[in-house]
Order: sequence, then structure tokens, then C-alpha cells
Amino acid sequence: SGLHDSPFHGYSAEFSQYRHYRPGDDLKYIDWKLFARTDRLYTKQYRETTNLGAQILVDASQSMAFQGRTGAAKLDCARMVAAALAYLIAGQGDAVGLAIYDESIRQYLPSRTGQSHLRGVLTALAKMRTPGTLGTSSPSRSLRQSVDLLTRRGVVILISDLYDDEDGVESELRRAARMGHEVAVFHVLTRDELEFPFGSEVELEDLESGRRLLTGSAAGAHYRHAFAEFLERWHARCARDRIDYTR
Repeated sequence: SGLHDSPFHGYSAEFSQYRHYRPGDDLKYIDWKLFARTDRLYTKQYRETTNLGAQILVDASQSMAFQGRTGAAKLDCARMVAAALAYLIAGQGDAVGLAIYDESIRQYLPSRTGQSHLRGVLTALAKMRTPGTLGTSSPSRSLRQSVDLLTRRGVVILISDLYDDEDGVESELRRAARMGHEVAVFHVLTRDELEFPFGSEVELEDLESGRRLLTGSAAGAHYRHAFAEFLERWHARCARDRIDYTR
């Protein structure tokens, strides 16, 4: 048994419907009582239930190390979201896998069921760190590789700040959806990134490129406007491709 209706019809415990007998059908599935009443041959069909296969992709690039004033890094939030989802998926008897990436896929665990596999996923998340060195991530390539490793249709979950390669990531998410996967995006951001709370001159450093910029309160309005457009772009992209988007 399982929680998910299968697109396939098989012979199991749950009756689905009758179908006219076709030459080659197994005779043991003919309903002989119905034949006696109608003088027509029908076979019984049963609904088959299947396990779901889910793949969780976690962005562990250097930008995910940003903490903001709360002291909690985006990577910590991503780790908890991924662990909670993995626990729920495994708990209902479905298969869960994990891919951790920065410049490329750093660690990959295929989708499997079982408590021992879940412990492996949770251990990998507990040990997950950002690389600590300069360099941008390659999310679109990592996303494509992870999707291609799924052997059947399932669920693809991306947890990221979505800063790198917007067009490439959108293209790969759309490709995954068109392949029949359910796709969900968890957009992880700090409140400082949303609000730009700096009221005086401050020096900002890009965690991935190392570039530094001296700016002040006058840049706040421009930043907030640009960031609002960035969020709206992702919301619109996901809505267009029927991808679940959660910030």
C-alpha cells in the first residue's frame, strides 16, 4: 500500500474497475459471476499504489553562509528545511535523496526508502558546510545532473538563495516540470537581505567573488527596489511553470 495513486493499473488488493476481456488477458481475473449474469466477459482491474521518489537539492555555495544580524546563516535554515522534509517523506514510506552542490555536486545520495538511508541523509546535512573559498556555484548544471539521475517521475525540491545563474536555473526547473516531475522551490533569505537596514555608510563584501563596495543609506531605496524585482521575477517564473514557490 502507499499514499499515492499510480497512473498504472495492476492486480493488487484495491478494486478499480471492470474492463472488457481482450484476447491474451489472464483468465483468472475474469469475473465469472458477472459473465453468468450478462453473458459477456469482463476482467477485474485493480489500482496499484506506488512509492514517491523525491530528490532534495541544497545550495551550499559561499553566499549561503551569510548570517545577517540574527546570527543564523542561510545554510542553517536550508539544513533544517531539508532535514524536516526528508524526515516527513521517509516517514510516510517514500524514497528521499539528497544532492549538495556549490561549484558542482559535492555529495549525492540517491532516492531510497528506509530509516538507515534517512540517517545517512540527516548525517550528510549535519556535516554540510560552505566551501569557505571564493567562487560562484553552478546550480543549473547540478540541477540537471540531479534530475537526470532520477530513474522515474518524482518530486524535485530546490533549497537555495537563487542568486546564481537565474536563467539557467529557471530553464532546468522548467525542464524538470516538463519531464513530469513535481517541482518545488524554497527561497532562503535573511531579513537583512530583504530590508537593507544599514542607515549609514557601510562596506559590503560579496562572499563569492570577494568584491567590495562602499555604500550608504542613499543606496537603500535602489537596493530594495531591485531586490523586490528579483523576488517578483522568481515568483512569476514559478507560477508560469506551475512550480511551488515558498520564501
